Amino acid sequence: MSTRRTFMQQVIGGAATLAANRAYASSRSGPASDHIRFALIGCGGRGTEILKAAVGCPNVECVAVADVYTRRLDEIKSVVPQAKPYTDFRRLLDDKSIDAVLIATPQHQHALNFVPAIEAGKDVYQEKTMAFNPDHARRMRRALEGSSRVVQIGIQSTSGQAVEQTRGLATSDRMGAMTAIHTHMYRNAAYGGWKRALPADCDPAHVDWTMFQGEAAPHDFDPNRVINWRFFWDYSGGNVFENMVHQVGFWYKVLDLKVPRSVTMAGGNYLSPEMQVPDTMDVTLDQPENLLFTWNSGFGNRHYSHEDLLLGTRGTILRNDERVAYAPEGHHRGGDAESGQSPQGSATPDIVGTSDETPAHMQNFFDCVRSRRETNCPFELGFRSAIACQMSIRSYREQRAVRWDAEREEIV
Repeated sequence: MSTRRTFMQQVIGGAATLAANRAYASSRSGPASDHIRFALIGCGGRGTEILKAAVGCPNVECVAVADVYTRRLDEIKSVVPQAKPYTDFRRLLDDKSIDAVLIATPQHQHALNFVPAIEAGKDVYQEKTMAFNPDHARRMRRALEGSSRVVQIGIQSTSGQAVEQTRGLATSDRMGAMTAIHTHMYRNAAYGGWKRALPADCDPAHVDWTMFQGEAAPHDFDPNRVINWRFFWDYSGGNVFENMVHQVGFWYKVLDLKVPRSVTMAGGNYLSPEMQVPDTMDVTLDQPENLLFTWNSGFGNRHYSHEDLLLGTRGTILRNDERVAYAPEGHHRGGDAESGQSPQGSATPDIVGTSDETPAHMQNFFDCVRSRRETNCPFELGFRSAIACQMSIRSYREQRAVRWDAEREEIV
């Protein structure tokens, strides 16, 4: 097992192999044929879900998988028995026949996987939240600039029918001046449904602990940090990074919203004593478009499991798991609302965020790998959504309002 210092030098500075691949990356415009060979980095719950969506797409092949925990490499064989397993994702990137990678690692590792993958000439499907902090976001952008790589950020709702349905309703003649978005995301599940049992083999012999920690503050090996990483600030932004980002990304795309001017977040951990991150929270984003975007969430009730409201002086748009609807001002949003077709089923979403839109989002990625067109959730949309979420967490942890310094691209 490599030392922490060696690992950081290789990943952040760029291993010699990846540096050599820069010339190869710039010469590639796309896969050699319509057949796409791809790999998965991160074989946990979400990684398995997006892999299943990927292998369901036509004319693609998963040829390699990587994870720091050997148990997950064994478990993923049930989905892709032919894929070559790696405990060090960097070795996977050495294979020049791999066209694209799917990244579904814990949030603190995203930039550490994304940057070497881009440098190795791979197109990337990057699960949300795209970047853990502004420094990671900037490093990811620098790697992408001039690379001609295709990137899809895993905000699956941007590939759903609701995007165009909502745009069609959110016109000035229907809405007037739009000044507020109210969004909710609730579930009635202890620890948000994230708490998992610790397998007996989750130990230093089966986990590359140095690779797992990455740039996070060093700790002695702890299986709880590996399995329940969402509980810890070192690796997670809690439900802001897990679910708020989906609703932020959707509305940022529909209305072309920019990074917030300022953000405040309040809340606490009222029901989940083993977690560091909050289980009940309220976030307010002051948008430069003179629009107030609020999001509130908790794990002790599901009356508002998922509901968004766009408020305008002439009308209201309602979006939930079942439909998109418009109600003129003065009309109740119920029976007299104008409804679009249901973009999703009414099934309860999986705790790791799967939805009916994941297959469409994955198909869009592979289509764009072939065509070299922009994906439904391109890097810059992922960047803006990630910064909004990062500002929220900074506000909560520092107990103050925070602002975005656009010139320095830093939270202040």
